[in-house]
Amino acid sequence: MPDPTTLYDERELLALIAAGDEAAFATLFDRYKDRVYAIAFKLLHTAALAEDIVQEVFLKIWLKRASLVEVKHFNAYLFIITRNDVYKAIKHLARNYKTSLQINEVQLLVHNDTEDYLMGKEYGLLLQQAIERLPNQQKQVYKLIKEQGLKREEVADLLHLRPETVKFHLAQAMKKIHAFYMLQCSPVHWIDQLSPLSDPAIIK
Repeated sequence: MPDPTTLYDERELLALIAAGDEAAFATLFDRYKDRVYAIAFKLLHTAALAEDIVQEVFLKIWLKRASLVEVKHFNAYLFIITRNDVYKAIKHLARNYKTSLQINEVQLLVHNDTEDYLMGKEYGLLLQQAIERLPNQQKQVYKLIKEQGLKREEVADLLHLRPETVKFHLAQAMKKIHAFYMLQCSPVHWIDQLSPLSDPAIIK
């Protein structure tokens, strides 16, 4: 059970920030910056990117400060913003890399930033793990289209399937790969410390 005094102080702090109090915002930043940095660094493995996430998260909080009076559970509110910014950063990194997947290894284009390279490599390894977990036909379709560059009609002829069936298998494969990746990146250790995210009372 949270300390009522802490909750009162936090709500009072949020009300002050909502009114434009910069000193109150500085207090909030000092209180929570390390928590945001920790979760960002755990997922991104890069100090510079984690620091960027901290700046982006608190910039959003300041720009949307008027809505803070409606926030009932700031820990959960802060986590949602941080999680979303981290996933956007991961997607941005992924788009910056052209990956060529082999059966047992992932080769990435050389990047000047070693830490960014390692992040891309980790993404590629997770992708390979997700592919290997797919049902056989979904795996075949995904590899033929995404790795070998075949068209849907070519895959349909090769596997003796209808093009619509190939499209369905590819869509299912993409969903399962995405779900696997999100599961691997889920910061469960922090979520357990927060109120349930599904609770409609988290954000009014």
